[in-house]
This record gives sequence, C-alpha cells and structure tokens, in this order.
Amino acid sequence: MNTVTLTSNLKEELLNKTATLGVIGLGYVGLPLAVEKAKAGYKTIGFDVQESKVKMVNEGKNYIGDVVNEDLESLVNSGNLLTTSDFAKVVQADCVSICVPTPLDKYQQPDLSYVKASAESIVPYMHKDMLIVLESTTYPGTTEELLKPILEESGLKCGEDFFLAYSPERVDPGNLNFKTKNTPKVVGGCTDRCTDVAAALYESILEAPIHRVSSPAVAEMEKILENIYRNINIGLVNELAILSNKMGINFWEVVDAAKTKPYGFQAFYPGPGLGGHCIPLDPYYLSWKAREYGFHTSMIESSMMVNDRMPEYCVERASKILNRYKKAMNGSRILVLGVAYKKDIDDYRESAALRVIDELEKEGADVTYYDPYIPEYNDHGKFKKGETELTVELIEKVDLVMITADHTMVDYALVQQHAKAIFDTKNAMKDIRNRENIELL
Repeated sequence: MNTVTLTSNLKEELLNKTATLGVIGLGYVGLPLAVEKAKAGYKTIGFDVQESKVKMVNEGKNYIGDVVNEDLESLVNSGNLLTTSDFAKVVQADCVSICVPTPLDKYQQPDLSYVKASAESIVPYMHKDMLIVLESTTYPGTTEELLKPILEESGLKCGEDFFLAYSPERVDPGNLNFKTKNTPKVVGGCTDRCTDVAAALYESILEAPIHRVSSPAVAEMEKILENIYRNINIGLVNELAILSNKMGINFWEVVDAAKTKPYGFQAFYPGPGLGGHCIPLDPYYLSWKAREYGFHTSMIESSMMVNDRMPEYCVERASKILNRYKKAMNGSRILVLGVAYKKDIDDYRESAALRVIDELEKEGADVTYYDPYIPEYNDHGKFKKGETELTVELIEKVDLVMITADHTMVDYALVQQHAKAIFDTKNAMKDIRNRENIELL
C-alpha cells in the first residue's frame, strides 16, 4: 500500500497528542482501549448506554480484569478519562472507536443493532477530519456496506471529509503476556488515507506493530479467520475425544504426545463446548454472509455442529457415570466446578458450562455450582447464585462433581479426596495421582 500524507490538522493533533479520542462501548474491549488511549496522553471520552458502567468508571471503580485498578483511578482523577451516556459529546472527539457487542439473534444470525445504533448516534455530531474505527467482530463487508452509508448521511464524504477503518479487537481475557498495549494491530481503511490516519492513531497508543491491509473487508475476514481457526481445531479434538473414549484411549495423553513434535502441530484440547465473545459466534457470522454468495461453508459448519453438541454429550457422559453408581440423573445432586468460559477469569459470556447446567436441570438433576471468580451469573435473565465456599461438606453431599473450568484456585486434591464421583471435562486434575473416582472427557 502506498503511503499517503495525512490531512495536516489530524496528523498534527495525533503527533502532539492534542486530539480528543472517544470509545463507544466500555466492556472487555472498550474499557482497556480507553485506558490505553488516556495513558498515552490523550484526553479520552468513553461512551456507554449503561449508566452503571458510566458511574463506576467516573468514580474510578474498575470492573474489567485486564484493567489495572490504579491506572483507571489515576486517569479519572487526572481528567484524562471521563465517561458519559450523552452522545452529544461525540462532537468533541476527533477519533472514535466503536467497541460494542455483536451477538447472534435467536435465529443464530448476526445482530448488528448495537453497531448500527452507535453509527446513528455519531452522525449528528460528526465533523471534518474525524476518524471512526470499528473494532467489533463482524462479517466481511460490515464497515463499507453498513457503517459507511450511515455515516455519510451526515453529508460528509468518506475518505475526503472523514476517515473510516476497521481494526479488529484482539482481547484475550486473563492472558498475562499479551494485553491491549502490546498486541499487534491490524488496520484496514476504506481508502489509503483512511488506513494511514487509523494506523497513525494506533501507533501513538500501542507498543506493538501495526499491520496495514488493503481494505476493511480484508481486516474483517482476518479476524474471522483467527477465531474460525480455533473453532475448527477445537471441533476436531472434541470429535477425536469422543471417539477415543469409545476406544478406551486417554485423548489428553494423545495431545500431549503429539505436541512433542517441534513443527507442523499446535496443541488444542477438548472441553464441554466453546465460550467467549468471539470463537462461538464468528462461524455463524461467516456462514451467514457466505449464503449471500451461494457458498456453503461445510468444514466450518461441521466443526460448529460438533462443538455445539458438546454440552449435551457431557451430560450424557455424566448420566453414564451416575448409572455406574446406581444413581439416576433425575434427582441426583451435582456440583459444577467453574462457570467461566476459560480458566482464571470472571468472564462467562457464551460459557459452555451454563449450557451444561441447563441440560442437567432439564434431566431433573439438582445442580449447584462453585466458581471463585463468579459468585452469581445472569444467563438471559436467569439469575443463579453459586456456593460461597468449596467445603468438604459440600463435596461429600453431592453425587457427582463436574469440572467445567480448570481454575487454578480450586483445591482439586480436596475434591478428589471427598467426592463420590468426578467427571473432569478440562483435565484440571491431571496432577492427582489417585484417580479411582475420576473420569476424563
């Protein structure tokens, strides 16, 4: 891509940190990004429709694990970071990042209502030389087909009067090595000028390489590829784990053996299903968009089918374990350990453990859970409180313990010593030597 000179006003403002930056959506992606913008020396305004989030941030109270409490409090107190639900303040921003949810609707189709609403909220307050970047995960074409026409309703022309780009978020909650600050960033603008402006913004904020691509669609597809790569490989190991169980083979041992190969192999592990804000959703986004081109994403959809069925499969396995102890699922007391979608975090978005609990309850089981990071959760309006402590009494009174998140804070030796039966879907108890009451996925 040819390097193009930025418009002088915005280039100067980015270079001397006099630009005002905005972030719409203060969740797992938006709040860490807003913090990094403010830490870089920019006056930063966060926007969110949830008054509770606005209030907490303005009081310096953190609710995102990847944000350092002291950083947030310091930035708020210094005035570098403020948040509001008043979108009229968008007029003060020179660059706005959109970091809102992109869930699936009840028909498993993309729900871009939050992206659309954000764009419509920006339009009345747009001004010349403004940069808008979409970071929310979505299907290829969203930036140019959905966002651009809405923003041009302002009367400003993309690439000339304002700049528009897509730069996919790369957030891995709980990752101790890579945070927003040091994770490489992909940027694709609607024009070369748009790409240059967006790249200049991120270069002034992050301590990571900025990789430019030729269009928003390339950047959007790149993000989909990242997550579908994981979806397909997890689907593969989940299917092989089911087969290995029938064959009496410890599949976890198989993977550990395979990863000794120093080239051509990356280890993926089975589990009760997929969770998180991207991996379970992205295949649906792409398969939906592919239908517009008369294309059937057969490999992707096959992996989705395997992964989507894992919660039900785990419940079937749990029922067989109970049968060996002469217990019916109906009426059995089951303790689920971990409702987070991955280890050592408090994020339960799309967690497979929630579906496992639902399926267990459908079969008549009396289910309780313990998660040191999540004392209660809200699953589509359904609130459930967990156990406050993992005690010997709790473990001994249940008929089965199901491990659905491998948190390191859990005392698995205690669980093994006092549980009647254990179904470990995450190989969390791999270091426990006495395995008489443990069954692996």
